[in-house]
Amino acid sequence: MMNKFLYTLVAACMTTIGAYAQRTDGTTKSLVKTETEFAESLAKHGAKTAYTEFASANGLVFRPNPVNAKSYYAGQPESKNISWTPAYARVSRSGDWGFTTGPYTETGEKTSYGQYFSVWRANNSAKWELILDLGISHNKPLNKVTTQIIEPKDSYRPKFLNDRQRATGAEVIATTEATLSTTLKSYGIPAFAGFVNHDVRILFPGYEPILGKDKALAFFNSMFAKVALKTTKVDRADGGDLACSYGVATVDYKADLRESFNYVFVYESQADHTWNLIAMVFSPAVR
Repeated sequence: MMNKFLYTLVAACMTTIGAYAQRTDGTTKSLVKTETEFAESLAKHGAKTAYTEFASANGLVFRPNPVNAKSYYAGQPESKNISWTPAYARVSRSGDWGFTTGPYTETGEKTSYGQYFSVWRANNSAKWELILDLGISHNKPLNKVTTQIIEPKDSYRPKFLNDRQRATGAEVIATTEATLSTTLKSYGIPAFAGFVNHDVRILFPGYEPILGKDKALAFFNSMFAKVALKTTKVDRADGGDLACSYGVATVDYKADLRESFNYVFVYESQADHTWNLIAMVFSPAVR
């Protein structure tokens, strides 16, 4: 009886510790800690256990197209052959929403490399939950990784924000993306110049991260002839400073080839109340 009591007590403590470890204290550091523990859980227990523990009930993984994370991994084995490290992370000033990205390595018959991208939101108990997860592959990296863990500039969370107000805020992002889509149709690839931030980060299959507006525009202008966006959903942090969208991008290359991608874009609010892109991820889609 005593052994059973002790076992129950230890199990309860471990559950409490795990839940506490995933809690947000309003800092980017807390999100990076959660992301690191997510990777450690996968290495120790396997992907099925890790995603079941860390993903939200409505969390999506792109494998390659978006599917519910918990449902998808319920039918997967406990694979432990992938590891990753956060290299860039941001959290909203409301402390309830953020993302991390960085290099991953997948071992097997042949080792493969790439970049992961994860979006997180805190639930009602302030516990970080994975809501979007995708990645791109590239050759063995040659560039040195510079880690940037960017803390919110201040702290702000509306006390009486309701679902209707959240929907109104999200509609602003949807309108911004619709404007981007229309501008791309009217003016072509140079239209990106009016929407990407100076520190934008591009993840595109076959390439290491493309960092900064100048390099991003040079990449787009050299590769793309046309881009068409079809937005599926948008999400905005309660702090009103960060937001994201995901959907399908149809890319016509200059090499007379068309390809479809699942995309995730992250926007940041600017001083003039416009929204600029700070992260753009293009992951191959199956249509």
